[in-house]
Amino acid sequence: MPHLSIEYSANLENRVDISGLCANLRQAAERIEAFPLAGLRVRALRADHFAIADGDQKHGFVDISVRLRAGRTMSVRKAAANALFRAAEEFLKPYMAQHSLALSLEMRDIDPELSPKTGTIRDHLGDPQ
Repeated sequence: MPHLSIEYSANLENRVDISGLCANLRQAAERIEAFPLAGLRVRALRADHFAIADGDQKHGFVDISVRLRAGRTMSVRKAAANALFRAAEEFLKPYMAQHSLALSLEMRDIDPELSPKTGTIRDHLGDPQ
C-alpha cells in the first residue's frame, strides 16, 4: 500500500493530462519513505455524471483518495498527505489558473486484518523492498 484513486469530472478528459497526473502522483508517492514501492498503485476513474456548485458544466473536480495500510503515525500520514496534495496542486496549477476546478485529497487507513493481499510484484522488481 498505498493505493491512490483519482476520481475526476469528465469535462477534464481533453483538458488535463490525466495520465500525466497519475505519473506525477506515483513519483511523489515513490519519494515518501513510508510508502513501499511495490505497494504503489495509482488509478484514475472518470465521473461521467456530476453536478458541481451552481450546476454549470464549466466546473470540474479532481478528488484523490489514498488508502493506506494502518500502522503509520499521524505525523507520517499528515506529511504524506500534504506531499501528495502539493504534487497534485502543482501539476494542476496551470489549469486551475484559468478554469474552475475543485481539488481534494483524503487519506484513510485500511485495517490489515480485513484486507487480505497477495501478489508477485516484489518478485519482479529489480530492487525488491
